[in-house]
Amino acid sequence: MQPLYLLCCPCHFGLERTLRFEISKIGGTDITAQDGRVLFRGDALTIAKANLSLSVAERVLIQLGQFPAYSFEELFQGMRSIPLEQWIGKDDAFPVKGHALDSKLHSVPDCQSILKKAAVERLKSVYHTSWFTESGAIHPLHFTIRKNIATIYLDTSGIGLHKRGYRKNANAAPIKETLAAGIVDLARVHSDSVVCDPFCGSGTILIEAAFKALRIAPGMHRRFLAEKWAQIPESVWKEARSEAVTRIQRDATFTAIGSDIDEAAIALTEENCRRAGVKPRIRLVQQDVAEFQPPEGAITICNPPYGERMLDIQQAQSIYRIMGDVFPADKAHPCYIITPDADFELHFGKPANKKRKLYNGMIQCNLMSYFQ
Repeated sequence: MQPLYLLCCPCHFGLERTLRFEISKIGGTDITAQDGRVLFRGDALTIAKANLSLSVAERVLIQLGQFPAYSFEELFQGMRSIPLEQWIGKDDAFPVKGHALDSKLHSVPDCQSILKKAAVERLKSVYHTSWFTESGAIHPLHFTIRKNIATIYLDTSGIGLHKRGYRKNANAAPIKETLAAGIVDLARVHSDSVVCDPFCGSGTILIEAAFKALRIAPGMHRRFLAEKWAQIPESVWKEARSEAVTRIQRDATFTAIGSDIDEAAIALTEENCRRAGVKPRIRLVQQDVAEFQPPEGAITICNPPYGERMLDIQQAQSIYRIMGDVFPADKAHPCYIITPDADFELHFGKPANKKRKLYNGMIQCNLMSYFQ
Protein backbone atom coordinates (compact mmCIF):
# COMPACT_ATOMS: atom_id res chain seq x y z
CA MET A 1 0.00 0.00 0.00
CA GLN A 2 1.33 3.41 -0.98
CA PRO A 3 2.02 5.84 1.90
CA LEU A 4 -0.41 8.72 2.29
CA TYR A 5 0.77 12.30 2.68
CA LEU A 6 -0.91 15.39 4.07
CA LEU A 7 -1.17 17.73 1.10
CA CYS A 8 -2.09 21.40 0.82
CA CYS A 9 -3.21 23.38 -2.22
CA PRO A 10 -3.45 27.18 -1.92
CA CYS A 11 -6.07 28.90 -4.09
CA HIS A 12 -7.75 32.26 -4.66
CA PHE A 13 -10.07 33.27 -1.83
CA GLY A 14 -13.58 32.32 -2.89
CA LEU A 15 -12.58 29.25 -4.92
CA GLU A 16 -12.12 26.81 -2.03
CA ARG A 17 -15.36 24.96 -2.78
CA THR A 18 -14.42 24.49 -6.45
CA LEU A 19 -10.98 23.19 -5.47
CA ARG A 20 -12.44 20.85 -2.88
CA PHE A 21 -14.66 19.25 -5.55
CA GLU A 22 -11.74 18.89 -7.98
CA ILE A 23 -9.63 17.21 -5.29
CA SER A 24 -12.40 14.73 -4.56
CA LYS A 25 -12.45 13.77 -8.26
CA ILE A 26 -8.75 12.84 -8.29
CA GLY A 27 -9.03 10.63 -5.22
CA GLY A 28 -8.05 12.99 -2.41
CA THR A 29 -9.41 12.02 1.03
CA ASP A 30 -9.99 13.75 4.38
CA ILE A 31 -10.55 17.00 2.49
CA THR A 32 -10.76 20.18 4.56
CA ALA A 33 -11.31 23.62 3.05
CA GLN A 34 -9.88 26.67 4.81
CA ASP A 35 -9.51 30.31 3.79
CA GLY A 36 -7.43 30.32 0.63
CA ARG A 37 -6.35 26.68 0.78
CA VAL A 38 -7.57 23.09 0.88
CA LEU A 39 -5.94 20.28 2.88
CA PHE A 40 -6.29 16.60 1.94
CA ARG A 41 -4.53 13.27 1.97
CA GLY A 42 -3.18 11.34 -0.98
CA ASP A 43 -0.38 9.12 -2.24
CA ALA A 44 2.28 9.74 -4.87
CA LEU A 45 -0.21 9.20 -7.69
CA THR A 46 -2.51 11.78 -6.11
CA ILE A 47 0.37 14.27 -6.08
CA ALA A 48 0.92 13.72 -9.80
CA LYS A 49 -2.80 13.95 -10.61
CA ALA A 50 -3.16 17.12 -8.53
CA ASN A 51 -0.37 18.89 -10.41
CA LEU A 52 -1.74 17.83 -13.77
CA SER A 53 -5.46 18.22 -13.25
CA LEU A 54 -6.38 20.80 -10.60
CA SER A 55 -7.50 23.93 -12.46
CA VAL A 56 -7.77 26.42 -9.56
CA ALA A 57 -4.93 25.30 -7.27
CA GLU A 58 -1.85 27.53 -7.17
CA ARG A 59 0.55 24.70 -6.31
CA VAL A 60 0.66 21.29 -4.60
CA LEU A 61 2.49 21.21 -1.26
CA ILE A 62 3.35 18.32 1.04
CA GLN A 63 2.91 19.36 4.67
CA LEU A 64 5.99 18.09 6.50
CA GLY A 65 5.36 19.45 9.98
CA GLN A 66 3.66 22.02 12.18
CA PHE A 67 4.75 23.37 15.57
CA PRO A 68 4.56 26.44 17.86
CA ALA A 69 7.27 29.03 17.15
CA TYR A 70 7.35 31.91 19.62
CA SER A 71 11.15 32.13 19.48
CA PHE A 72 13.96 31.43 17.04
CA GLU A 73 15.03 28.49 19.21
CA GLU A 74 11.56 26.90 18.87
CA LEU A 75 11.68 27.57 15.14
CA PHE A 76 15.10 25.94 14.85
CA GLN A 77 14.24 22.87 16.93
CA GLY A 78 10.88 22.44 15.20
CA MET A 79 12.50 22.27 11.77
CA ARG A 80 15.34 20.09 13.01
CA SER A 81 12.84 17.51 14.28
CA ILE A 82 11.28 17.00 10.82
CA PRO A 83 12.61 13.91 8.93
CA LEU A 84 13.66 15.90 5.85
CA GLU A 85 15.85 13.02 4.69
CA GLN A 86 12.71 11.16 3.62
CA TRP A 87 12.56 13.59 0.70
CA ILE A 88 15.87 15.44 0.43
CA GLY A 89 18.91 13.48 -0.74
CA LYS A 90 22.54 14.22 0.06
CA ASP A 91 23.09 16.19 -3.17
CA ASP A 92 19.62 17.75 -3.50
CA ALA A 93 18.97 21.48 -3.33
CA PHE A 94 16.60 22.73 -0.61
CA PRO A 95 15.99 26.50 -0.83
CA VAL A 96 13.81 28.00 1.90
CA LYS A 97 11.21 30.75 1.52
CA GLY A 98 7.95 31.76 3.14
CA HIS A 99 6.09 34.41 5.10
CA ALA A 100 5.00 35.32 8.62
CA LEU A 101 1.75 36.93 9.76
CA ASP A 102 0.49 38.03 13.18
CA SER A 103 3.44 36.34 14.90
CA LYS A 104 6.28 37.24 17.24
CA LEU A 105 8.69 36.03 14.58
CA HIS A 106 7.96 38.55 11.85
CA SER A 107 11.31 38.97 10.07
CA VAL A 108 11.10 36.72 7.02
CA PRO A 109 14.86 36.87 6.21
CA ASP A 110 15.73 35.89 9.79
CA CYS A 111 13.21 33.03 9.73
CA GLN A 112 14.59 31.82 6.40
CA SER A 113 18.11 31.81 7.81
CA ILE A 114 17.14 29.93 10.97
CA LEU A 115 15.11 27.32 9.07
CA LYS A 116 17.86 26.77 6.50
CA LYS A 117 20.42 26.29 9.26
CA ALA A 118 18.12 23.83 11.04
CA ALA A 119 17.57 21.88 7.81
CA VAL A 120 21.32 21.71 7.23
CA GLU A 121 21.94 20.48 10.79
CA ARG A 122 19.27 17.80 10.42
CA LEU A 123 20.69 16.55 7.12
CA LYS A 124 24.30 16.74 8.39
CA SER A 125 23.41 14.35 11.19
CA VAL A 126 21.83 11.92 8.71
CA TYR A 127 24.36 12.05 5.86
CA HIS A 128 27.43 12.61 8.04
CA THR A 129 28.81 15.43 5.95
CA SER A 130 29.65 19.05 6.71
CA TRP A 131 28.99 20.37 3.20
CA PHE A 132 26.07 20.12 0.79
CA THR A 133 26.66 20.89 -2.88
CA GLU A 134 22.90 21.23 -3.54
CA SER A 135 23.61 20.29 -7.15
CA GLY A 136 20.81 17.73 -7.45
CA ALA A 137 17.04 17.92 -7.79
CA ILE A 138 15.42 20.99 -6.25
CA HIS A 139 13.19 20.42 -3.20
CA PRO A 140 11.85 23.86 -2.19
CA LEU A 141 10.90 24.21 1.46
CA HIS A 142 8.09 26.68 2.13
CA PHE A 143 7.15 27.99 5.56
CA THR A 144 4.24 29.94 6.96
CA ILE A 145 4.13 31.36 10.47
CA ARG A 146 0.62 32.40 11.40
CA LYS A 147 -0.32 33.37 14.94
CA ASN A 148 2.94 31.82 16.17
CA ILE A 149 2.32 28.44 14.54
CA ALA A 150 4.92 27.42 11.97
CA THR A 151 4.02 25.07 9.14
CA ILE A 152 6.68 23.57 6.88
CA TYR A 153 5.83 22.45 3.35
CA LEU A 154 7.64 20.80 0.46
CA ASP A 155 6.69 22.27 -2.92
CA THR A 156 6.08 19.61 -5.59
CA SER A 157 5.05 22.01 -8.36
CA GLY A 158 7.90 24.47 -8.80
CA ILE A 159 6.55 27.17 -11.09
CA GLY A 160 3.00 28.06 -9.97
CA LEU A 161 0.24 25.93 -11.46
CA HIS A 162 -1.34 28.98 -13.09
CA LYS A 163 1.56 28.79 -15.55
CA ARG A 164 -0.04 26.29 -17.92
CA GLY A 165 2.54 26.80 -20.65
CA TYR A 166 0.25 28.22 -23.32
CA ARG A 167 0.54 31.92 -22.48
CA LYS A 168 4.03 32.94 -23.53
CA ASN A 169 2.81 36.51 -23.97
CA ALA A 170 -0.06 38.48 -22.43
CA ASN A 171 -1.78 41.82 -22.77
CA ALA A 172 -1.54 44.69 -20.27
CA ALA A 173 -3.82 43.28 -17.56
CA PRO A 174 -4.36 39.54 -18.01
CA ILE A 175 -6.56 37.55 -15.68
CA LYS A 176 -4.72 34.77 -13.87
CA GLU A 177 -5.36 31.34 -15.39
CA THR A 178 -6.46 29.78 -12.09
CA LEU A 179 -8.94 32.60 -11.44
CA ALA A 180 -10.31 32.31 -14.97
CA ALA A 181 -10.75 28.56 -14.46
CA GLY A 182 -12.64 29.20 -11.22
CA ILE A 183 -15.00 31.66 -12.90
CA VAL A 184 -15.58 29.18 -15.74
CA ASP A 185 -16.53 26.56 -13.15
CA LEU A 186 -18.90 28.96 -11.38
CA ALA A 187 -20.47 29.78 -14.77
CA ARG A 188 -21.29 26.08 -15.18
CA VAL A 189 -19.59 25.55 -18.51
CA HIS A 190 -20.25 22.06 -19.88
CA SER A 191 -19.22 19.94 -22.86
CA ASP A 192 -22.02 21.36 -25.03
CA SER A 193 -21.72 25.02 -23.96
CA VAL A 194 -21.12 28.03 -26.16
CA VAL A 195 -18.95 30.61 -24.39
CA CYS A 196 -18.41 34.25 -25.41
CA ASP A 197 -15.78 36.72 -24.20
CA PRO A 198 -16.11 40.22 -25.73
CA PHE A 199 -12.88 41.38 -24.03
CA CYS A 200 -10.77 38.35 -24.86
CA GLY A 201 -7.39 40.06 -24.29
CA SER A 202 -4.91 37.18 -24.39
CA GLY A 203 -7.59 34.47 -24.53
CA THR A 204 -7.28 33.10 -21.01
CA ILE A 205 -11.01 32.78 -20.27
CA LEU A 206 -11.70 31.16 -23.65
CA ILE A 207 -8.87 28.65 -23.22
CA GLU A 208 -9.80 27.75 -19.65
CA ALA A 209 -13.43 27.29 -20.76
CA ALA A 210 -12.26 24.93 -23.50
CA PHE A 211 -10.12 22.98 -21.03
CA LYS A 212 -13.12 22.62 -18.71
CA ALA A 213 -15.57 21.60 -21.45
CA LEU A 214 -13.20 19.14 -23.14
CA ARG A 215 -11.86 17.80 -19.82
CA ILE A 216 -8.29 18.70 -20.73
CA ALA A 217 -5.96 18.62 -17.73
CA PRO A 218 -4.54 22.16 -17.48
CA GLY A 219 -1.06 20.88 -16.62
CA MET A 220 -0.80 18.53 -19.61
CA HIS A 221 1.75 20.64 -21.46
CA ARG A 222 4.18 21.44 -18.65
CA ARG A 223 6.52 19.78 -16.18
CA PHE A 224 6.78 19.83 -12.39
CA LEU A 225 9.69 19.79 -9.94
CA ALA A 226 8.63 16.52 -8.33
CA GLU A 227 9.05 14.71 -11.66
CA LYS A 228 12.81 14.84 -10.95
CA TRP A 229 12.52 13.43 -7.42
CA ALA A 230 13.69 9.91 -6.71
CA GLN A 231 10.86 9.42 -4.20
CA ILE A 232 8.13 9.58 -6.88
CA PRO A 233 8.79 7.00 -9.62
CA GLU A 234 8.60 8.04 -13.26
CA SER A 235 5.91 5.37 -13.73
CA VAL A 236 3.57 7.35 -11.45
CA TRP A 237 3.78 10.42 -13.69
CA LYS A 238 3.31 8.29 -16.81
CA GLU A 239 0.20 6.73 -15.29
CA ALA A 240 -1.24 10.12 -14.34
CA ARG A 241 -0.58 11.59 -17.80
CA SER A 242 -2.00 8.54 -19.56
CA GLU A 243 -5.16 8.74 -17.46
CA ALA A 244 -5.46 12.47 -18.22
CA VAL A 245 -5.27 11.76 -21.96
CA THR A 246 -8.03 9.15 -21.78
CA ARG A 247 -10.29 11.63 -19.94
CA ILE A 248 -10.28 14.17 -22.80
CA GLN A 249 -13.78 14.44 -24.25
CA ARG A 250 -12.98 14.79 -27.93
CA ASP A 251 -16.61 14.42 -29.04
CA ALA A 252 -17.75 17.44 -26.99
CA THR A 253 -19.63 20.06 -29.02
CA PHE A 254 -18.19 23.01 -27.09
CA THR A 255 -17.38 26.16 -29.07
CA ALA A 256 -16.34 29.67 -28.06
CA ILE A 257 -16.41 33.14 -29.59
CA GLY A 258 -13.82 35.72 -28.62
CA SER A 259 -13.76 39.37 -29.60
CA ASP A 260 -11.76 42.47 -28.76
CA ILE A 261 -11.43 45.96 -30.18
CA ASP A 262 -7.63 45.56 -30.29
CA GLU A 263 -6.21 43.80 -33.34
CA ALA A 264 -3.10 42.83 -31.37
CA ALA A 265 -5.25 41.17 -28.70
CA ILE A 266 -6.98 39.04 -31.33
CA ALA A 267 -3.61 37.95 -32.73
CA LEU A 268 -2.34 37.18 -29.23
CA THR A 269 -5.46 35.17 -28.36
CA GLU A 270 -5.13 33.18 -31.59
CA GLU A 271 -1.48 32.38 -30.80
CA ASN A 272 -2.29 31.29 -27.23
CA CYS A 273 -5.26 29.17 -28.35
CA ARG A 274 -3.01 27.41 -30.81
CA ARG A 275 -0.40 26.75 -28.11
CA ALA A 276 -3.12 25.37 -25.84
CA GLY A 277 -4.36 23.03 -28.58
CA VAL A 278 -7.92 24.39 -28.61
CA LYS A 279 -7.82 26.75 -31.61
CA PRO A 280 -10.34 24.68 -33.69
CA ARG A 281 -12.95 25.27 -30.99
CA ILE A 282 -12.61 29.06 -30.86
CA ARG A 283 -13.72 31.70 -33.37
CA LEU A 284 -12.19 35.16 -33.08
CA VAL A 285 -13.40 38.51 -34.41
CA GLN A 286 -12.11 42.05 -33.99
CA GLN A 287 -14.96 44.29 -32.88
CA ASP A 288 -16.03 46.88 -30.34
CA VAL A 289 -18.11 45.64 -27.42
CA ALA A 290 -20.95 47.87 -28.72
CA GLU A 291 -21.33 45.37 -31.60
CA PHE A 292 -21.53 42.34 -29.30
CA GLN A 293 -24.45 39.99 -29.96
CA PRO A 294 -24.23 36.67 -28.12
CA PRO A 295 -26.06 33.67 -29.61
CA GLU A 296 -29.06 32.45 -27.65
CA GLY A 297 -27.98 30.05 -24.95
CA ALA A 298 -24.38 31.27 -24.98
CA ILE A 299 -22.62 31.96 -21.68
CA THR A 300 -20.82 35.30 -21.61
CA ILE A 301 -17.79 35.42 -19.31
CA CYS A 302 -15.58 38.48 -19.30
CA ASN A 303 -12.99 40.55 -17.49
CA PRO A 304 -13.70 44.10 -18.76
CA PRO A 305 -11.05 46.84 -18.44
CA TYR A 306 -10.59 48.09 -14.88
CA GLY A 307 -10.45 51.80 -14.14
CA GLU A 308 -7.55 51.25 -11.74
CA ARG A 309 -5.51 49.11 -14.11
CA MET A 310 -5.93 50.06 -17.77
CA LEU A 311 -8.30 52.99 -18.13
CA ASP A 312 -9.44 55.87 -16.00
CA ILE A 313 -12.57 55.19 -13.99
CA GLN A 314 -14.85 57.30 -16.22
CA GLN A 315 -13.79 55.37 -19.32
CA ALA A 316 -14.34 52.03 -17.59
CA GLN A 317 -17.79 53.07 -16.38
CA SER A 318 -18.68 54.21 -19.89
CA ILE A 319 -17.85 50.68 -21.11
CA TYR A 320 -20.04 49.22 -18.37
CA ARG A 321 -22.98 51.28 -19.63
CA ILE A 322 -22.43 50.00 -23.18
CA MET A 323 -22.27 46.46 -21.82
CA GLY A 324 -25.62 47.01 -20.11
CA ASP A 325 -27.12 48.06 -23.44
CA VAL A 326 -25.86 45.08 -25.46
CA PHE A 327 -25.68 42.22 -22.92
CA PRO A 328 -29.13 40.55 -22.66
CA ALA A 329 -28.05 39.15 -19.26
CA ASP A 330 -31.04 36.85 -18.83
CA LYS A 331 -31.82 33.15 -18.55
CA ALA A 332 -31.24 32.61 -22.27
CA HIS A 333 -28.01 34.65 -22.22
CA PRO A 334 -26.32 34.17 -18.80
CA CYS A 335 -23.43 36.52 -18.03
CA TYR A 336 -20.55 36.36 -15.55
CA ILE A 337 -18.55 39.57 -15.21
CA ILE A 338 -15.62 40.15 -12.84
CA THR A 339 -15.12 43.77 -11.78
CA PRO A 340 -13.61 45.75 -8.88
CA ASP A 341 -16.12 48.59 -9.30
CA ALA A 342 -18.54 48.64 -6.34
CA ASP A 343 -20.97 50.64 -8.49
CA PHE A 344 -20.86 48.30 -11.49
CA GLU A 345 -24.55 47.41 -11.27
CA LEU A 346 -25.48 51.08 -11.29
CA HIS A 347 -23.59 51.69 -14.55
CA PHE A 348 -24.55 48.33 -16.10
CA GLY A 349 -28.16 49.16 -15.37
CA LYS A 350 -29.18 45.78 -13.95
CA PRO A 351 -28.79 44.24 -10.48
CA ALA A 352 -26.86 40.98 -10.43
CA ASN A 353 -28.67 37.81 -9.45
CA LYS A 354 -25.64 36.84 -7.39
CA LYS A 355 -22.36 38.47 -6.32
CA ARG A 356 -19.31 36.54 -5.21
CA LYS A 357 -16.18 38.16 -3.76
CA LEU A 358 -12.97 37.16 -5.56
CA TYR A 359 -9.48 38.59 -5.89
CA ASN A 360 -7.74 39.32 -9.19
CA GLY A 361 -4.15 39.64 -8.03
CA MET A 362 -4.33 42.02 -5.07
CA ILE A 363 -7.48 43.71 -6.35
CA GLN A 364 -10.72 42.83 -4.55
CA CYS A 365 -13.41 42.13 -7.13
CA ASN A 366 -16.94 40.85 -7.39
CA LEU A 367 -18.11 38.22 -9.84
CA MET A 368 -21.43 39.58 -11.06
CA SER A 369 -23.70 36.72 -12.14
CA TYR A 370 -26.76 37.28 -14.33
CA PHE A 371 -28.77 34.19 -15.12
CA GLN A 372 -32.51 34.94 -14.88
